Amino acid sequence: MTREPATRPAPAPVPRHTRRRALRRLPLHAAAALTVALCLFPVYWMVSTAFKPSPDIQSYDPRPIPRSWTLEHFRTAVGADGFALFWRNSLLVTLGAVLLALVVALGAAYAVARMRWRGRRQFMLAVFIAQMAPWESLIIPVYIIARDTNMLDRLPTLTLVYFMITLPFTLVVLRGFIAGIPPELEEAAQVDGCTRTGAFRRVALPLLAPGLMATSLFGFITAWNEFTYANFLIIKQQDSRTLPVWLSSFQSTFGTDWGATMAASTLFALPVLIVFLVLQRHVTSGLTAGGVKG
Repeated sequence: MTREPATRPAPAPVPRHTRRRALRRLPLHAAAALTVALCLFPVYWMVSTAFKPSPDIQSYDPRPIPRSWTLEHFRTAVGADGFALFWRNSLLVTLGAVLLALVVALGAAYAVARMRWRGRRQFMLAVFIAQMAPWESLIIPVYIIARDTNMLDRLPTLTLVYFMITLPFTLVVLRGFIAGIPPELEEAAQVDGCTRTGAFRRVALPLLAPGLMATSLFGFITAWNEFTYANFLIIKQQDSRTLPVWLSSFQSTFGTDWGATMAASTLFALPVLIVFLVLQRHVTSGLTAGGVKG
């Protein structure tokens, strides 16, 4: 006896209101796709140029997809004088500024969010004004202060400058994040015998991980990519240069070595990409929680 093949049920028709909703959202999706393409195209062109042979880079008929691939430009970039030294300089300055901003901003944010003291609102207003100020306008005062205090051509000077740049944003985000944590949690820990510092360390600090990750990522990107201050404050001591300044050094008798420059730029962007991929799960929740009004 043969069994008849089972017939699959016909798919349910898509409701009309669902189709209308999809059609209404189509322009938004198209605009989002166009925005992503416009933002990613320069990055793609940088990476593809890094793998192109030199004749293809200088060609009058540029191609989006390279006809051939080479690692020669990466070998030139890695083998250039000072590559490892300037990489280390950028890493030390960036990590130092981020860690210093986190420590200072964490204490200040806790004081603003949890304590009531005279001048608290004026303090936060000053922080917002510092955040809105264009940092390029402070180059001349910073240069004069560094010159008069004999702090030019030193990596600690760059660390302090980057700390000054990243501190306002870090404080604002952490303040909102701390304000979003119920104070009853710390009060319960104090009832159980913890001190105020112990309650913060054991209860509030673990909950601050997304906010710390978000602010760390912002500070890392800002300090890692900064060029202007590094170019103005490091003048004579070339061994104290950072990677953004070093990228402008690919010059030859015939002009700029674009292949090596794009390869070095690709290597320069890798740490930021790695840090973002590691912290991306915490960034969105950290930024949204940091926007809580407290």
